[in-house]
Amino acid sequence: MRRGFDLVAPHYRWMEILTAGGKLHRCRTQYLKEVDSSSRVLVFGEGNGRFLCDFLRTNSVATVSCVDSSSGMIDHARRRMRHFGLPEDRVSFIHENALNWKPRLSDYDLIVTQFFLDCFPANELRSVVGEIALSSTTDAKWLVADFREPVSGWRRARARFMLRVMYWFFRNATGLAAWELTNPDLLLCSAGFLLKTRRISEWGLLHSDLWVKQ
Repeated sequence: MRRGFDLVAPHYRWMEILTAGGKLHRCRTQYLKEVDSSSRVLVFGEGNGRFLCDFLRTNSVATVSCVDSSSGMIDHARRRMRHFGLPEDRVSFIHENALNWKPRLSDYDLIVTQFFLDCFPANELRSVVGEIALSSTTDAKWLVADFREPVSGWRRARARFMLRVMYWFFRNATGLAAWELTNPDLLLCSAGFLLKTRRISEWGLLHSDLWVKQ
């Protein structure tokens, strides 16, 4: 049964800092300057609002729809916005599972999935990526930050060990459906997006992508 991220929501910030320092957040915010002109933004799995707050500081005009299945994470994101005095009327929080929520067609010029696509097994990921892509405008950009497996060597062995531990923890703590990481690149290409730039870090474990609609 999928219990969701409500259980870990109060602890997620310190857990991330303890295990990864600021590395994951640097991945999330890698391309903020490249999307500072976006006007309608769709964010999935925002979590506790760290990317959202940084984005709102960078972009003063965009309206944002945040879809998250965890009410606890949404509460933390709202509190973070209030703490920094950011305008709440620019953000709509949608408490819904991405597998069930249907976005409006061709409505968003920026899509953001930060450490989100890794939560789905291959069969579900195909459906999720396809549905999200339908919401994009003809000139849309898509930010992806996530884990990856290097091709070979000790870096691959290290990444596979860390991913195995991570999936074990989140499957037990949240009921996560995925057992392993599924590379979404081919699905994004099939959905009409082209990889413009990618930054790989942490010995190949992390990547930050900027995709553009072809």
